[in-house]
Amino acid sequence: MALLPYIYFNGSCEEALSFYAACLGGGVGFLELHRFAGSPMAANAPAGWDQKIMHASLGSEGQPLMLASDGMPDMPSEAPRGFSLAFAAPTVEEAERVFADLAEGGRIEMPIGPTFFAARFGMLTDRYGIAWMVNCD
Repeated sequence: MALLPYIYFNGSCEEALSFYAACLGGGVGFLELHRFAGSPMAANAPAGWDQKIMHASLGSEGQPLMLASDGMPDMPSEAPRGFSLAFAAPTVEEAERVFADLAEGGRIEMPIGPTFFAARFGMLTDRYGIAWMVNCD
């Protein structure tokens, strides 16, 4: 069983997932984008949304890490609340790099640093309004 976040980006899905792929570096092996154009949903998409993302998958080694969509402009989603995406880094250096990259243009909630439970831990909200926890045991 896999539990995956599905995030709606209100029109900035491709930009957001490209940002995440760059931030997460070598941990991301694929970014699959399915646009409204050419899909069975093309007739339902509003004018100007043919190149927007109907469904996307970002992942590694054949396994998705997150799923996403631009959604539909007549159904805007609110910023997600009550959860965070958690990134477990294999090294302190990787944790610090990923944290700094994700924080660019966002808001740091708890600066990354050593804690009683981890070599590094930090919390932030990225430029797309997504909360993250970055950890290195």
